[in-house]
Amino acid sequence: RKVYVDAAEAALYKAGEKTTTSRIAIATGLTRKEVAQLRQLSDSDQLLGEMRYNRGVRVISGWRRDADFLDENGMPRSLPIQGDDARPGFEQLVSRYSGDMPCRAMLNELLQNGLVDQQADGLVALLSNAYIPQAREEEQLAILGTDVRLLLESISHNLDVAGTLPERRFQRKVCYDNLPPAVVSTFRELANSECMDLLLRLNTWLATHDRDSNPAPLQVIEPGRLRAGVGIYYFEEPVGSQTRRPEDGADNV
Repeated sequence: RKVYVDAAEAALYKAGEKTTTSRIAIATGLTRKEVAQLRQLSDSDQLLGEMRYNRGVRVISGWRRDADFLDENGMPRSLPIQGDDARPGFEQLVSRYSGDMPCRAMLNELLQNGLVDQQADGLVALLSNAYIPQAREEEQLAILGTDVRLLLESISHNLDVAGTLPERRFQRKVCYDNLPPAVVSTFRELANSECMDLLLRLNTWLATHDRDSNPAPLQVIEPGRLRAGVGIYYFEEPVGSQTRRPEDGADNV
């Protein structure tokens, strides 16, 4: 969304019009409040939000898959702040997976977002399988803006390589437009569960090949550095005579 706001502001400026929040809101379809927040979000704020997000993702991913931090049932165990070589704690987890971020800073980050709980005995328990920021609105905006950019880049890429199947990036959806509300509620829960399961499986696979998560064995295999991943989104909207299109109906993979 920040990309939309920046583009609209640049277009208004080029046309010689005032770049007010109201005009940008009209041009983008966003509310004035959203536009005002996004205009205050600097590039450095966005970069900082992405850095926090990436480090949080790596820590939670390592907690979920690294045997040093799992219990006898293969589940993430509650961790003491400081462990030892035989039974590492939260400090060792953060050191292993977050780079140079201080342990206390990471703990505060996860606590503020409701992703962990520090129990009365001092142990830190994982509450979520994924890093989803909740406490900082600017961080949410930064991450959502990144998601929009990545989706648009994939769409643009697919248009550029149209007809070249091996080069196309996966882009599919499934949609029906005559569903009762109760069914949609059930489907929403099903989609959340199934999509989360898929992302967790893909995360486990990617984490085993990522150089930051596995620095020693992978650094020398091949030069070069790429970023790759999969994003999934859910959509839902009312359908009436004004929103229904002739081609609507089943729009499947």
